Amino acid sequence: MIKRLSDVAGLIVTAFFLQLSVQAQPARDSTGQHTSASASGDSVTIHQELDFRSTPEQLYEALLDAKRFSEFSAQSGEFSAMSAKIDRAAGGAFSLFDGHIIGRNVELIPNQRIVQAWRVVDWPPGVYSIVRFEITAGKSGTHLIFDHTAFPAKLRDHLAAGWQSHYWDQLRKYLR
Repeated sequence: MIKRLSDVAGLIVTAFFLQLSVQAQPARDSTGQHTSASASGDSVTIHQELDFRSTPEQLYEALLDAKRFSEFSAQSGEFSAMSAKIDRAAGGAFSLFDGHIIGRNVELIPNQRIVQAWRVVDWPPGVYSIVRFEITAGKSGTHLIFDHTAFPAKLRDHLAAGWQSHYWDQLRKYLR
């Protein structure tokens, strides 16, 4: 129990300092991206805004419920029907896409916000980025503001393509 609390405290401190570094970055260009220096070298932010034909609760649950996440991610045929394991608590661990992505939930506000310390398993040990899903009700569904920060710049295009093909395209099909 004490180790888990220590892990959660460490993630919160990490998220706090990563958010401070994001706030100190220059304004985004017209594509919603910007570059800045970080302790681990150059890093960039992926900023995306999307609309889904769903309620905020449906989107939140698809992102945070292991069964639903597995259902939408398996649609592509690349991942198993049990591709996700998600502990829904703040500080809880997750493993997505058959273990390719791992991390911990840093902040959870039901149907509004998910913040995760997120990493690809082949990154160096202890290296995490931060993903933030801001979920709001829109006129004809749900509006998502997504930011992925503090990852190596050379991975930007690969990660942005992965968010599109493995998350957004599959969620749009799943949430119809």
